[in-house]
Amino acid sequence: MIGALYLVEKRVQMKMNKVVDVEEYIQLFPEDIQAILQKLRAVIQKAAPKSEEVISYNMPAYKQNGVLVYFAAYKNHIGFYPTSSPIKVFNDQLENYKTSKGAIQFPLDKPLPIKLITNIVKYKLQDNILKQKFKTK
Repeated sequence: MIGALYLVEKRVQMKMNKVVDVEEYIQLFPEDIQAILQKLRAVIQKAAPKSEEVISYNMPAYKQNGVLVYFAAYKNHIGFYPTSSPIKVFNDQLENYKTSKGAIQFPLDKPLPIKLITNIVKYKLQDNILKQKFKTK
């Protein structure tokens, strides 16, 4: 997999030169990691086809009525950031992953949990739509 030094160099490069789009972010990584990131990107876009793809906090992010999710590549995992509410809702399905208040770690040596990611993105989309309706009333 990726060497620690490689990732440190790429993170320093990203901090010095902010990436402008998701494709540029993905291209910073070796081909095997690019494939995982492209797969994750496609899953998110399929689950929320009207979402806007942006860079936020120098990470890929998807917005529709607010932020849906962020993701980032690290030495041993992909960080997936759906915020805290989906972590609570899908807690029973996340028992095999390291989680924190608003983040999930998907190990690089295991397949992405496509169905789980799809469900989280769709949940977050519906949650954002409901929040937007309450704001406009």
